[in-house]
Amino acid sequence: MAFSVDGSRFATGGVDGRLRILEWPSLRIILDEPKAHKSIRDMDFSLDSEFLATTSTDGSARIWKAEDGLPCTTLTRRSDEKIELCRFSKDGTKPFLFCTVQKGDKAVTAVWDISTWNKIGHKRLLRKPAIVMSISLDGKYLAQGSKDGDMCVVEVKKMEVSHWSKRLHLGTSLTSLEFCPSERVVLTTSDEWGVLVTKLSVPADWKAWQVYLLLLGMFLASLVAFYIFYENSDSFWNFPLGKDQPARPEMGSVLGDPKSADDQSIWSEFGPLDM
Repeated sequence: MAFSVDGSRFATGGVDGRLRILEWPSLRIILDEPKAHKSIRDMDFSLDSEFLATTSTDGSARIWKAEDGLPCTTLTRRSDEKIELCRFSKDGTKPFLFCTVQKGDKAVTAVWDISTWNKIGHKRLLRKPAIVMSISLDGKYLAQGSKDGDMCVVEVKKMEVSHWSKRLHLGTSLTSLEFCPSERVVLTTSDEWGVLVTKLSVPADWKAWQVYLLLLGMFLASLVAFYIFYENSDSFWNFPLGKDQPARPEMGSVLGDPKSADDQSIWSEFGPLDM
């Protein structure tokens, strides 16, 4: 079961392979496909709510147009590969689809470019089969959890592990994994031990007030630099003059002598005098 990012669509998939896409909240049926897969395992909507990705227990994965429910493409894979979990990128800059793939006895995370649906690479992250996967709302972090309760959190920009947690829920299998919307915290659940909150050991994000404080500091620093430059230069627009060059002119020489200006205006009224 999944909602689109904008909340306008809602999809459900069954163990019998049936896929439904509906408008929300009217529940108008967009697609009702009884044989979309052998048995649906995972699904996710793209950030713009244009596509729906679905995976099957047989290792296949398909892409659907969420607007009209038409099939778009089937992701290519080798005969020894099984695509299991899927999540679209959420940062708005890189149109990717992340999928966990079992390649023989190795578990990797593969990446597809959603503009061409070509696979662009893969990397070993959790190093064991993942049974749950989630991506943060800002798209910066991707998390995966395993059957024995291990969890890794990956920085999407570098595709490097930023946080490890071993044997959550006393080593029992994770049933769900979600990011907190406002903090770097994840919520995990298991059948035996309920709910667990884990604070991530990742760099803290900049808050809005911190950004404004930094901008204010830069503005004040620029004012100080302006004042120092003005006081130590012979002209505001020039660098300081050397020892052999004339000093900065007096303010009066630039603006003129008010008294001499008044005298000139008086003589101009009477015209030139005859000597």
